[in-house]
Amino acid sequence: MDTAVEATDLVKRYGDTTAVAGLSFRAPRGAVTALLGPNGAGKTSTVEICEGFRRADSGRVRVLGLDPAADAAELKPRVGVMLQTGGAPTGARAGEWLRLMASFHAHPIPARVLLDRLGLASASGTPLRRLSGGQQQRLSLAAAVIGRPELVFLDEPTAGLDPQARMATWELVDELRAAGVGVVLTTHHMEEAERLADHVVIIDHGRVVADGAAGELTDSAQELRFYADPELDTASLLAALPPASDVTTHPSGRRTQYVIVTNAPGGLGPEFVATVTTWCAANGILPEELRVQRRTLEDVFLELTGRELRD
Repeated sequence: MDTAVEATDLVKRYGDTTAVAGLSFRAPRGAVTALLGPNGAGKTSTVEICEGFRRADSGRVRVLGLDPAADAAELKPRVGVMLQTGGAPTGARAGEWLRLMASFHAHPIPARVLLDRLGLASASGTPLRRLSGGQQQRLSLAAAVIGRPELVFLDEPTAGLDPQARMATWELVDELRAAGVGVVLTTHHMEEAERLADHVVIIDHGRVVADGAAGELTDSAQELRFYADPELDTASLLAALPPASDVTTHPSGRRTQYVIVTNAPGGLGPEFVATVTTWCAANGILPEELRVQRRTLEDVFLELTGRELRD
């Protein structure tokens, strides 16, 4: 696939703070690339550089083969940007605003089609300031795609949406991908990223800490999980397991979830599971909800970026 976005060694500083510290990634056409990271990781600055709203202090970025700052006039008709807030007069009515957006493009999707598709037809005559948060999100999405862009940046596209609207948004993103559009998605919802993304880039402290196909990041390891009473002797459990194994604990109400991973030969095969259940039986422990599963994208994200809260 051709490249929609290519960033190389991007650096962006704000005074003494380095928000982006030598970051590189590629986003293909015809695929959804999720840029993930905790608050303050550098996602917003990176995306704004790619969109042409900010300039990097150093490094290089190309969007559809062009410089997003120097070639902004040529790129604007080809790139859609979904903003969470701002950019529209609050007194304008939803339908007329979307028709105005359509008028800026040579071959737009008819506004009524998107209004119907995203459940906004009944709000067409409503001023923007009176739209609900979910309606504003859907209108922003419609404005981003109405010009039939070759590349679209989606910022938290389903924030505040109910399940029906979320599903409609996901289906629209699937259609964009199928039509060959490159999609760069930022979201804090790991389920959304796992559902939509072909390619995942995880950013922390201004650097890329993981980059690859979504399946590669989550299928690289499996976990054995079970619930039991708190304060089991995990040192004794580890001693019974093959080397290169690890046990972590996660309190859950009156119980604790125990998560076991291993890099031992054979992985989490039948013999490994038998070792765990034998240890439980010998110690009078009944493991509840015992199961072997692959890691989720959220598991990978927390493993790489930590579990502490960020400002």
